[in-house]
Amino acid sequence: MGDAFSEKVALVTGAGSGIGQTTAEELAAEGVKVVVSDIDAGQARQTAAQITAKGGEAVAFATDVSNADEVKALIDFAVATYGGLHLAFNNAGTVGKSAPIGELDLAEWHRIIDIDLHGVLYGMRYQIPAILESGGGSIVNTSSVMGLVAPLGQAAYTAAKHGIVGLTKAAALEYSRHGVRVNAIHPAYIATPGMLSFVPEDMLPELVKQHPIGRLGTADEVANLVVFLLSEKASFITGASYVIDGGYIAQ
Repeated sequence: MGDAFSEKVALVTGAGSGIGQTTAEELAAEGVKVVVSDIDAGQARQTAAQITAKGGEAVAFATDVSNADEVKALIDFAVATYGGLHLAFNNAGTVGKSAPIGELDLAEWHRIIDIDLHGVLYGMRYQIPAILESGGGSIVNTSSVMGLVAPLGQAAYTAAKHGIVGLTKAAALEYSRHGVRVNAIHPAYIATPGMLSFVPEDMLPELVKQHPIGRLGTADEVANLVVFLLSEKASFITGASYVIDGGYIAQ
């Protein structure tokens, strides 16, 4: 993208694997200084090491996004390390145990909401002041196709992902005129280690059938969209939700 990311600093959560890792690597390849965050410190360090081995610039920082103090510490670390923050990809998330609402374990509800929804709120709460201080920038939040529709047995995940859409629109309206753009993405089933770890192998053909394009998505395909939305090539895009789903929602 040429000079689209000249002298920029980015923060990516959930960057130890999958979509987050691939996005961090693509940003670094564009010359962005990347703070790689993941709840798994070892995976975060591995992603950062892979970036630096390819000539990019990255540092790792372990963060539980469900803990506001840890998220604040992450943003403080980014600013202290690289002198500012311009871009953020709030991507960390998880999926809960399947159960209908009438049988839902409330502890499980709170766990999913804390990670998937509160984690995005905490991120923007501390990222936005840092981005404003750095002269403006862009944020992308990972929702899901389940932020637009609902699967059976995943009420907490569905509520959290729908909530991210509202947070994204609210932040966009509040800060776009101050130079901060905020958008959301809605991936369908993406063939990442995380997704494949909780889907039984014999269910994969059925998942593929749910995507009219005839396959699952890849982390690269999602990362390409995120990198575009973070860049100045998307300078008139804010408060929007982008579906990347191989036709899943169009059915």
